[in-house]
Amino acid sequence: MTVTTSSPAEDRPAGADPGRDDGATETRRSVRSGVAGLVGAATSGLFGFVLAVVITRGYGTTGSGAFFAAIGVVTVAAAVCTLGAETGLMWALPRRRAGTSGDAARVLPVALVPPLLFAVLIAIGGALLAGPLAGRLLGPAGEPLLVVTFVAVPVVVAMNLLLAVVRCVRPIRSYVAVQFLLLPVARPALVGAALLVGGGLVAGMTGWLVPAAVGLLVCLMMVARPLGVGHGARLRPERTDWTTFWRFALPRAASAAIDAGSMWVGVLLTSALATQADAGVFGAVGRYVLAGQLAMQGLRVAVSPQLSRLLGRGDRVAAAAVHRQLTTWGLVLSWPVYLLLAVFGPAFLALFGPEFTAGAAALTVLALAMLINTGVGNVQSLLLMGGRSGLHLAGALAGLVVTVGLGLVLIPAYGATGAALAWATGIATENLTAVTCARLVVGQPLVDAGMLRAAAATVGGVGLASVAGLVVGGRGIPGLLVAVAVLAAGCVGLLTLPRVRRGIRATMVQIRGGSPQGTPPPPSKGR
Repeated sequence: MTVTTSSPAEDRPAGADPGRDDGATETRRSVRSGVAGLVGAATSGLFGFVLAVVITRGYGTTGSGAFFAAIGVVTVAAAVCTLGAETGLMWALPRRRAGTSGDAARVLPVALVPPLLFAVLIAIGGALLAGPLAGRLLGPAGEPLLVVTFVAVPVVVAMNLLLAVVRCVRPIRSYVAVQFLLLPVARPALVGAALLVGGGLVAGMTGWLVPAAVGLLVCLMMVARPLGVGHGARLRPERTDWTTFWRFALPRAASAAIDAGSMWVGVLLTSALATQADAGVFGAVGRYVLAGQLAMQGLRVAVSPQLSRLLGRGDRVAAAAVHRQLTTWGLVLSWPVYLLLAVFGPAFLALFGPEFTAGAAALTVLALAMLINTGVGNVQSLLLMGGRSGLHLAGALAGLVVTVGLGLVLIPAYGATGAALAWATGIATENLTAVTCARLVVGQPLVDAGMLRAAAATVGGVGLASVAGLVVGGRGIPGLLVAVAVLAAGCVGLLTLPRVRRGIRATMVQIRGGSPQGTPPPPSKGR
């Protein structure tokens, strides 16, 4: 594999400081990509919430438990079948040349064929075993639902892999259009349409799956020309392409399944060890938890190829700078959501229906755990894009062992709350392990004074707003509305401060491609 390399920043001679220019340029690039990812993530979060409302209101606690369990099956199965190739593509393609004369297209057969063959086998086996599996997870009437779910696994796997290619060879807006617009907007519309015509769980699940097939076709059209597929690009891989790619991807296979299935493992365990109603409550809680994480997801998908390029050429200083900046963004955007979820859980869950407020304690536990997850930033991306998928697997595996082990003990006795306690402990375990490994691998500080100030200001501001809401209206919807109003007023007040306005102007200049001082960006070698 051809890898572009350059001297590490710390090895550059004194007096010549291109590392500073490169770091500034890469930070500007991360800002522009990050904004696009955040806009898409916000849209995805909004329609993800709409989907959760449609499912919970339309099917109730028991029906939504079966629906969420089916989503968990297809999510975990697709993640397992991907074999880590999704992250492998994100790591490999930025280090290759695209176009008809490049070597990027040779990666496609290497990355696509083994996962798709595995997915077909899983689909056939899962459809044949749907009866016994449904009896344990979804009840006797769940067999048709599981058959539809397993049959769709190869389509979901192919779409996920091609989405990774889109992210590497097309502008970020192309990825956002499919992952954060097409899928989340189409799913609630189609599931809602199935409910309106009187369709049951099978019809609703079909509505959830159909956008993946559409997304697959869109991705195919997006990646053909940039890679030169059909225009003379060589598709036949060399032996070294296979060994290099899968040496990186295979350790990621297990951790990818763990990452994708972290919440859904809890849903499936709750469905098997407690009741369908408990699984429905936990699934509803999980929708809020995942929605709060979308800011970090948007930032991660925006800059992963950038991190791969920086770490591939040994520029750890610039990579760490990008990580610190985006972690600060993610913290400021995510922590208010999780702090409000922790305090006003009953109000949020009441939007799904009064029977879902039983999950308030579970929501509080998980919201507090997610402060750790978002506070350390995308350290997993630093490990993966630096080629250290084995270390990432170690952290993910530690988190899974803790989650499943505690779940087996706590779920039978405490239902959704027990599942939340187990998952929260697993989240903390995985992230603390990952941030320790990332600090050692990158060799640069992953936390700075700006991040600490942002964290303190966020906790203080949201804390004061929450206290006001609790005093006036308690933990219900009135208290939540008061807290949001106070928080919004505080944000408007901050905009009157000259220092804040200067920071916003500097960020807008970065988005437009200039430097924070308003001057054009300097040329960047290797850009």
